[in-house]
Amino acid sequence: MTDGSQFDSLADLYVDWSELPFRQHLEFPSVLGLVGPVDGLRVLDLGCGSGVYSRKLAKAGATTVVGLDESAGMLEYALRREAEEKLGITYISGALPAELRESFDLVLAVYVLPYARDYSQLLTLCQAAAEALRPGQRLLTLPIHPAVHTDPEYYSRYGMQIITSTPLADAVPVGLNLRFGRYDAHVIPYYWTAATLERALTEAGFTSITWHLHRTADSGDVDAEFVQPYLDKPHAAIIEAIKAPRQA
Repeated sequence: MTDGSQFDSLADLYVDWSELPFRQHLEFPSVLGLVGPVDGLRVLDLGCGSGVYSRKLAKAGATTVVGLDESAGMLEYALRREAEEKLGITYISGALPAELRESFDLVLAVYVLPYARDYSQLLTLCQAAAEALRPGQRLLTLPIHPAVHTDPEYYSRYGMQIITSTPLADAVPVGLNLRFGRYDAHVIPYYWTAATLERALTEAGFTSITWHLHRTADSGDVDAEFVQPYLDKPHAAIIEAIKAPRQA
């Protein structure tokens, strides 16, 4: 589907990245707030990486959590953590087994769609999410925001630099430099316009496509000067889509 090899050596980085203030005070409150209560839900973490969201969902009370990824290095880390914490998460490499199709109430796909290098791969990722869901259930996904800021230093306070081409267009590669603490790594996601993202989701069988704004954590210790530039120009969009119900 996509090339997971560029992430094989980055598990520790992605775990530490999850501790950065922008994720703690912006991304996680936004995504998990939209997820809502997970008690009794079966959840697929599509493109689970090192398992950060899988662990959060399991600890929040999801009945079933399955993490799916193509990066051997990421899954090795996630499996090691599962062996230590015993949260009941199942991790799978590659494609979702046929017996798990249409068995999930929620699919979470954080930073997954940006690694589709052409429209065919983008559609395949959207179809993989749709095939996992029961009819009428939800996908939450975070692609690169179509209105991402094009100044490479704009997001540096959030531990990253984004190197874009202008004008931006579908399938244009974007340089993502993850620079914080002891880390300095480079990965290549791809940009997609809002129209193309919605087209792929619709072709995959989704309806009621909604774009959500980021929010901040409810705690009073959020630094407004720190979070406001991200709220004004987030590097990632948040899209919610509903798998079309079966026709009667």
